[in-house]
Amino acid sequence: MERTIRVVIAKPGLDGHDRGAKIIARSLRDAGMEVIYTGLHQTPDQIVETAIQEDADAVGISILSGAHMTLVPRIVEGLRENDAGEVLVVVGGTIPGEDAEELKRLGVAEVFTPGAPTGAIVDFLRSALAPA
Repeated sequence: MERTIRVVIAKPGLDGHDRGAKIIARSLRDAGMEVIYTGLHQTPDQIVETAIQEDADAVGISILSGAHMTLVPRIVEGLRENDAGEVLVVVGGTIPGEDAEELKRLGVAEVFTPGAPTGAIVDFLRSALAPA
């Protein structure tokens, strides 16, 4: 029996726009994944703690505030520091291409920009988290 993929959807920092995060959360649920939505204004430490407590396979970070180069690396590092570096981190939002490449270099698995098809996100997570 295949295990259900568990994904934490998080909104770090002061970003108050969560429509996209809710759409992604719904799409992942509709695809059979278990989704834990943290709500708005989470700190990197809160996101890491939720991912660990929920035994998440992945963390999806939705960020539109422009603070992605500060907040996302803190989440990736926090997971590593707490022996949860195997948790896949994906980011969605208004991320310039050069920043997306740097985030990937720092350990983010993929960056999805506005307009990315929800099916592509589902497919990426299924592929990246498929049993070896």
